[in-house]
Amino acid sequence: MTQSAEPVRRGRGRRPTDQVRREVLQAAGELLLAEGMGGFTIEKVAALAGASRVTLHKWWPSKGALALAGYFSVVGHTLAFPDTGDIATDLTAQIRAFVHLMRDTRAGHVIPELIGQAQTDAELSAAYRERYSAPRRALAVEALERAKQRGQVRADVDSEVVVDQLWGACYHRLLIPDLPLTDEFAEALVANLLTGIGRP
Repeated sequence: MTQSAEPVRRGRGRRPTDQVRREVLQAAGELLLAEGMGGFTIEKVAALAGASRVTLHKWWPSKGALALAGYFSVVGHTLAFPDTGDIATDLTAQIRAFVHLMRDTRAGHVIPELIGQAQTDAELSAAYRERYSAPRRALAVEALERAKQRGQVRADVDSEVVVDQLWGACYHRLLIPDLPLTDEFAEALVANLLTGIGRP
């Protein structure tokens, strides 16, 4: 059974706006990881942070948008993409790290809830694309384009489609868990894509 987030006991005196915002985001992230979207409310975040609900509604247009902002404030995962000079090594490292995040951390378990909420929350959907999926996609595309310049990937390959093939397969196993997310799965994804599955 998931434990409720403990009150963060923020001071209720006058605080600088930047400080209030940081404390709200910290409280939102802690609450989200502790209780998931099912237990996440703007009222709870306001109480944990010692902030006004009116202020929270002014800064974030929806519960989902606040949840996503809080998620990034406490998880803080780097979007850095390794560049060893070998695209197979770099892609494998990235996919394995993504699998580990999705499979082994509470932060990963929250992602399906955010994706689900985004289907009916336009503000969350937009924030998810802008803050999470689009930056990660851009880094992967850039890595693939560098690999083309090194002659490791064919010049006619659509890098955007490659990103969908790799990360889309991980999301599929995350959201429809017929088969597990494993390191072996991550390695096979990259190997199959780079070597092809057709007979020579």
